[in-house]
Amino acid sequence: MSIRDGESVGNDFRLFSGRANPELGKEIAQHLNINLGKVEVQTFPDTELHVQIEESVRGTDVYIIQSTCEPVNDTLMELLVMLDALRRASARQVTAVIPYFGYARQDHKSTGREPISAKLVMDLLTTAGADRIISVDLHATQIQGFANIPFDHLTALPTLASYLKEKALENAVVVSPDVGRAKLAEKYADILKMPLAIMHKQRSGIGGQAVEVNQIVGEVAGKTPILIDDIIAGGSIYKHADALVEADAQPAYISITHPVLTGQSLQLLNRPSIREIIATNSIPVPVEKQIDSKVQVLSIAPLLAEAIFRIHKHRSVSRVFFDQQLAFPV
Repeated sequence: MSIRDGESVGNDFRLFSGRANPELGKEIAQHLNINLGKVEVQTFPDTELHVQIEESVRGTDVYIIQSTCEPVNDTLMELLVMLDALRRASARQVTAVIPYFGYARQDHKSTGREPISAKLVMDLLTTAGADRIISVDLHATQIQGFANIPFDHLTALPTLASYLKEKALENAVVVSPDVGRAKLAEKYADILKMPLAIMHKQRSGIGGQAVEVNQIVGEVAGKTPILIDDIIAGGSIYKHADALVEADAQPAYISITHPVLTGQSLQLLNRPSIREIIATNSIPVPVEKQIDSKVQVLSIAPLLAEAIFRIHKHRSVSRVFFDQQLAFPV
């Protein structure tokens, strides 16, 4: 997966970054061999946002890098204001590159009188001026169907799996934390040439915050488990790691895309049943959240840069994954 040597994006291309994850924006710009666009984003004393695009974008294809991560409402609003500013500055097309799509876990009504906030966010992005959206490992893939504009859904699976391949783990097993992640676990197992196990869990309480692990389907005794998921937020996956150790498995590796890591998750995850957590930089992970290097952060800048380059050049994005023998619809 590489951008062709010597081929530039051209003069009709601009790349901007919001304040959610500026380091990722810089990395993507380096891979594209360009400079980030100049933009000034201010927060006034009354907490209102102001955006000033400091260079001409008239007639250009513009890409904005902005994960809608903590503080979610602030980063989302910043993205919306940037989209509006670029649309009013006569950009030809504006693409919102949202590595982590906030509100993705609110993709359906689980009880009465609830919103479907993921759909609301999609409507806001479109109304603000987004012509296309790029995201990585959505919590629920059906969110793509909420959009009436092109939506390129990427996966960090090759990045994460390559790191695990380099580990050359012996007697390992890929473990899905629930039935909902079974298909993703199958793809891990295919790439890593490992057996598969599936855990069964029950959620209760508001937002399903209370988790109880009931059953493990598959052989894990004596094996090194690789627990996979898309998001670590409150750290409840520690219960899966504990349950695996109780079933005579070795301490687990946890492979996830989005390290949200809220509240007391760091304390919950810093335990003997968890050997290492592998995550990406879709969300910034400061040193204090890396649990003394127990959290390994891999960059998805090459993936995003390649996808952006291919979209701008009107080339297949699916080919990025097909070339790695990974069937992933984009």
